[in-house]
Amino acid sequence: MLTLFLIALGIAATYFAVAWAVCVKIKNYGFLDVAWSYGIAVLAPIYALIGPGHAPRTGIATAIGVAWSLRLGTFILIRVLKHHPAEDVRYETLRARWPGPGMFLAFFELQALVVVILSLPFLFAAFNPSPLRLIEYAGLTLSFLSLCGETLADWQMKQFKSKPANRGQVCQSGLWRFSRHPNYFFEALIWVGFALFALGSPHGWIALICPLMMLYFLLKVTGIPLTEEYAIKSKGEAYREYQRTTNVFIPWFRKSS
Repeated sequence: MLTLFLIALGIAATYFAVAWAVCVKIKNYGFLDVAWSYGIAVLAPIYALIGPGHAPRTGIATAIGVAWSLRLGTFILIRVLKHHPAEDVRYETLRARWPGPGMFLAFFELQALVVVILSLPFLFAAFNPSPLRLIEYAGLTLSFLSLCGETLADWQMKQFKSKPANRGQVCQSGLWRFSRHPNYFFEALIWVGFALFALGSPHGWIALICPLMMLYFLLKVTGIPLTEEYAIKSKGEAYREYQRTTNVFIPWFRKSS
């Protein structure tokens, strides 16, 4: 298992170095988000092919993991391509802080480490020869249903933005009526499901770090804080009113203004 983990680190490091070179060439670091999202789709099948674990376990887990990875990566890819060559404002800010591509290479390689850590549930499953346990079924079911929820939230936002009359307005329909970030809520639940799934394998408790990391990124780093900051800049008082009436993360009934 340790050998395969180190192999995964090498593969991820090479993969993100290539992604960095491409981003430098096209002068758009926004494609890092695409490479990051596709990372699980790269590593999970390798674990399933090399690991000696129970085939049904690795097959089902890999299918859901790859489905999550490809859906999110393709969703972001379409968005980045739509705005290219304009770059995501997050990376414009980082360019100002880190002039030159050298610091960005280190940043890309840090993402390689993060992706390998997040792939731990699939690594542990690949070395578990036992039949599937109830907690694993529960985890996979939670991840699958949450993936459906996240897909629905993204589709509802896309439908809202596709209408010219909604330009500059705040989406408050569907799941977005009950949470300002339903897509992030379901994203977190996906990783809770993966962690529950990992608990059925030896050393699986280590994978509990995965949903904790994801929650930290969503709640404190590049998820909600930056999204809300830019939403206020672009939508002003309309978004502040949305903040006053709608839960930030967990879907719930709206509050009075």
